[in-house]
Amino acid sequence: MESNFEALAEAWPRILDGLWITLQLTLGGALLAMVIAVILGLGSRLRNIVLRGLCRAIMEFFRGTSLVVQLFFFFFVLPQLGLELPAMVCGILGLGLNYGAYAAEVVRGSINSVPTGQWEATTALSMSKSQQMIRVIFPQAWALMIPSLTNYLIHMLKGTAIVSFITLADLTYHTEQLREQTDTFFAYGVSLVIYFVIAYILTLIMNALEVRAKHRLGRGESLREALTPKTPETAAAEGGLKA
Repeated sequence: MESNFEALAEAWPRILDGLWITLQLTLGGALLAMVIAVILGLGSRLRNIVLRGLCRAIMEFFRGTSLVVQLFFFFFVLPQLGLELPAMVCGILGLGLNYGAYAAEVVRGSINSVPTGQWEATTALSMSKSQQMIRVIFPQAWALMIPSLTNYLIHMLKGTAIVSFITLADLTYHTEQLREQTDTFFAYGVSLVIYFVIAYILTLIMNALEVRAKHRLGRGESLREALTPKTPETAAAEGGLKA
């Protein structure tokens, strides 16, 4: 056991390098996925049948093909077509397009879930389509979509493990290197703990965004109030007021 920790201490700088690669892929892929999800989600609601059909086709294509194959295409096939991209760009592009296509359905469904009365109110106020979406509809849809987007973000974190196929030395790659110096249980146990900590931190951040989004709509306490420790008496008083 002592030799395992000695090997871990020796490998720790490399593990941190792999962790940084994993974080870059997760955050970069998440930003790209969000942009793609909003574009495709809104596009799939357009009245123009050609544009709506194009958005649906893109969504179904990236949802219906393997993420591994998509990464291979970007990394191995595009250079043969004259476009060579860095491995990190290929990783972010693959993750962003794949998970963005799934998240687009979340965006579309959340927008459709906004009560009809809200749409009618914006029409009564003579708002333009862009004002309607930006000022009224999307803020409400955003609060609805955050829990599902959180799930996709955690799935993306775990999905980064396949980037070792395109020469990126991420956290999983360095875990395998550690396994060769220690034993399987120890190496993958360390990896499980690290992935869990990252996923938990990302979940807390997304939960904070959800609390803030709901508070801005007048549907819950502020983030500061949510983070303030409550005594049993305070919790009971709040419960009585809600009742």
